[in-house]
Amino acid sequence: MTAISLEPLDLAALLCSRVCHDVISPVGAIVNALEVLEEDDPSMRDFALELIKKSARNASSRLQFARLAFGAAGSAGAMIDLGDAGNVANGFLNDDKLSLDWDAPRALLPKNQVKLLLNLLVLAAQAVPRGGKLVSRTTVEGEQSSITITATGSHARIPAHVEELIAGRSETGTIDAHAVQPLYTGMVARAAGMTIAFAIEGDTVTITAGKAASNGVAAD
Repeated sequence: MTAISLEPLDLAALLCSRVCHDVISPVGAIVNALEVLEEDDPSMRDFALELIKKSARNASSRLQFARLAFGAAGSAGAMIDLGDAGNVANGFLNDDKLSLDWDAPRALLPKNQVKLLLNLLVLAAQAVPRGGKLVSRTTVEGEQSSITITATGSHARIPAHVEELIAGRSETGTIDAHAVQPLYTGMVARAAGMTIAFAIEGDTVTITAGKAASNGVAAD
């Protein structure tokens, strides 16, 4: 494995591509529904309006999640309310295939810890590609959190290469937009002074994150 070398502008571009990828589907559905309305077919009007409402809510929830998970979310040293994070996580992750059980106190945490939690939830969702249940448990002591997330579902697996990417490594030393999110997760973990570990047993993947040892790294 080779350490990934990425210029700041390239990292920004890849993250933007990732966010656009997440939003393009519901926005495209809105455009299609508007085209149906233009045809002035009364039998399709209710369907088109419902599709617009559903897709607009979907796009909004994805953007709100991205703002906290990838965005600045305030100035350096800012604190984020775990309750707000739970609201955006539930809006983003609960759908026909996936359910989220969120358990966290209503507490303020340094923003990088909250960003790490949200990014780990994205990885947990990827661990159950056919859908299933996510359970997120966060405990807080002072300004330090400990995170445990389980993802249970058919054909659960630790996402390919995720541990290497979190550690900042890949086979070629380069990445694309599909790999930038786990790489970014590792960067956020190191900035928060936390380590990440993955385990799998049967159809359940467990992701844990906690305070790093003084000489620790984000992932091995």
